[in-house]
Amino acid sequence: MSKQIQDAYIVAATRTPIGRSHKGYLRNTRPDELLATTLRAALAQVPGLDPATIEDVICGCAIPEAQQGLNVARIGAVLAGLPNSVGGITVNRFCASGISAVQMAADRIRVGEADVMFAAGVESMSMVPMMGNGPSLSPNIFSNTDDVDNYGIAYGMGLTAEKVAQQWKISRSAQDEFAYASHMKALAAMKAGAFTDEITPITVDDRSVDLDSAKVTVTQRTVNLDEGVRPETTVEGLGKLKTVFSARGSVTAGNSSQTSDGAGALILASESAIKRFGLTPLARFVSFASKGVPPHIMGIGPIEAIPAALRYAGLQHQDIDWFELNEAFAAQSLAVINTLGLDPSKVNPMGGAIALGHPLGATGAIRAATVIHALRRNNLKYGMVTMCVGMGQGAAGIFERV
Repeated sequence: MSKQIQDAYIVAATRTPIGRSHKGYLRNTRPDELLATTLRAALAQVPGLDPATIEDVICGCAIPEAQQGLNVARIGAVLAGLPNSVGGITVNRFCASGISAVQMAADRIRVGEADVMFAAGVESMSMVPMMGNGPSLSPNIFSNTDDVDNYGIAYGMGLTAEKVAQQWKISRSAQDEFAYASHMKALAAMKAGAFTDEITPITVDDRSVDLDSAKVTVTQRTVNLDEGVRPETTVEGLGKLKTVFSARGSVTAGNSSQTSDGAGALILASESAIKRFGLTPLARFVSFASKGVPPHIMGIGPIEAIPAALRYAGLQHQDIDWFELNEAFAAQSLAVINTLGLDPSKVNPMGGAIALGHPLGATGAIRAATVIHALRRNNLKYGMVTMCVGMGQGAAGIFERV
C-alpha cells in the first residue's frame, strides 16, 4: 500500500565556526569531535524531542578517511551520546555532500520511513588533505592527454576554474572585485551579529612548548566566528597576487575559496513528530536537484542544477529571496550569476566561501544553517543552497520559511 508524500521540516540547524586549515584554530580538533559537537548542539535546540525517535544520522564528508573515516556519521553519533538505536551513514558527493545529506534525510521523512532524522556535514582539511592520504586515480584518467574532460579530473579544480573564466569571459578584475565584496559582506555580517544564531561556539586547546624546560602548556579559548575573513582586503591587494594554476591565467588564492575545517548539523522532522513533541519548525525542505556537467568546467554545475530544483518546486529564480551560492572560485560564481541572470544582491548577502571558507563535505550543511536562519531573521520566504561539485556536478536545494 503506497504512502502519501509528506513534508519534511527543519526544526534545528547549527554549525561550528569555520577555521582556516593547517594554521587555524580548529587544526587540532578532530572532525568526529566537531561533528559530535554540532549534533549535541542541534539536539539542545529541541529540548522536547525524545532522542530515541531519531531514525538515523546522515553525514556528508568529501574525503571520508583517516580521522574522518570508518563511517564518521556513526562515530559522531556515539561521541555525541545519542542512543545506540540511532544509526549513522556517511555519504560523499564531494562539495555537495552536506546538502545531499539534508536531501536524503528529508526524503526518508517524505516517504514515511522516518519521523526524525539528523543531517550533517563535516570536514577537516587540516587533518585530511584535499586528495586524501593515498590518492589512486584510475590510470585510464591519464590515458588520453587530449581529453580535456579527463585533464580537468586529473590536474585539479583550479584549472577547471581557469577554463570557466576563459569560456565565460570572466576577467581577472571582475574576479578580484567579487572576492573583495565577499570579504566585506562577511565582515559587515559579523559586526552586525548576523551569524550568532547559526553558530555553536567551540572550545579549542592551544599548546605551547617551553624548549628549555620541555614543558607543554595547554590553554583553552572559545571561538565563535569564522576565521577566514580578512578585514584588510583590498581590490588593489588582490590584484597583486600571482596566479596559482596557470601562468597566463586569472585564478589566484585570493579569488578562490579557502581550505577550511568545520561541521554543521540539522534535525528534520515530520509534521506528526512536530505535533507530538511540541517542536517549532524553522523551515520546510522544498526540493533538491543534482546534475552532471563536463568535468573540465565543473564550476558551471549550478547552471544546470538551479533550474532543475526550481522546476521541481514549481518556482522561478525570481521567487528565491536568498541564494547561498558556494564560492568555490570567483570565476565560476560569476559565470553562474551572469548566465542565469540571478540578482547579485540576493547572492551570498553575508559573504561566501572566498571569505568564510569551504570545508568541502561540510559546506552544504553549514550553508543550509545559514540560509534557514537568514530567512527567519529577515522575514523572507524562499532560500537556496547551491554549489558546483568536483568531477563535474552541480547541486541545489530549496528551503521555505514557515
